[in-house]
Amino acid sequence: MKKLPIKYLVILAILILTCSVISHKLSGKETLQDYAEKNPETAYATKAPGTPSPSVLADAGDSAPAGNPAVQSAVPFPLAEKVTDSIEYETGFFYQPLTYPVIHRITGISYPMSKTDAALLSLEAPPNILSDEEMASLAVSYEDLRYMNILYYDFNGDVQTGELICNKAIADDLIEIFYELYKNEYQIESVRLIDDYNGDDTASMKANNTSCFNYRPVDGTSSLSKHALGCAIDINPFYNPYVVFNKGKAGETYISPAGSEIYADRSKVFAYKIDENDLCYKLFKEHGFTWGGNWNSCKDYQHFQKVPQ
Repeated sequence: MKKLPIKYLVILAILILTCSVISHKLSGKETLQDYAEKNPETAYATKAPGTPSPSVLADAGDSAPAGNPAVQSAVPFPLAEKVTDSIEYETGFFYQPLTYPVIHRITGISYPMSKTDAALLSLEAPPNILSDEEMASLAVSYEDLRYMNILYYDFNGDVQTGELICNKAIADDLIEIFYELYKNEYQIESVRLIDDYNGDDTASMKANNTSCFNYRPVDGTSSLSKHALGCAIDINPFYNPYVVFNKGKAGETYISPAGSEIYADRSKVFAYKIDENDLCYKLFKEHGFTWGGNWNSCKDYQHFQKVPQ
């Protein structure tokens, strides 16, 4: 069979990416499952044997569409994964490798992109941009991550659909934990990707949003957070703040997010407080997670992490 010239493959990739972006924009907060059901011919397509993965469009002699951070060097996936790659735990609870619509959403925000690609795509200062050298030594790849769909009860007692991105090594743990929380009608105010807050962890915490993956340093340091590996998750963070004792020369107590200071006093009784009697705490501990509320120099009451061996 005669192979198609590379320029036609690139054009095909552009068309499919454009359709996925338009679909996402028109559908608002559409989940990956919704997208797949509406676009089966795209979502469940597989790469033909011998078809190369897309590279930076300029390498093929074409110009890249402005504002499309999903089109970057060495994207490791075909245009979508096979449906068999999706692991369904229970109805409404599944996880799968990142597909192009998800990669498009997170690249340059929760997942960094290089200065070279940002310039190539004519992007104006994406929030998460690294040098080419830093990109070459990233601690996590797209292949290491999984997109997760869950159900949860919000503060009104209504069932909502939530999205998470996590490391594949803890995907089984998280899907089981959130299913148990759901069965017990444990209330969580919001479960959205940090990208919906432009990668701003503080904004996400102020909105009391539960989130997992975000390639960023620990607050106030240059060290990578476990969130950067997709191995940490923050639950109802406004009611379970991050507290640092004796911070800075003045030795003051630092509490984040602003406005949550009243909830730093764990001797008080209030709703949505995570402590050792809380179901959320018990489930995460049963799955081998460390709780930030047990730390010494600081307390991160919202935070659970598990580092794969």
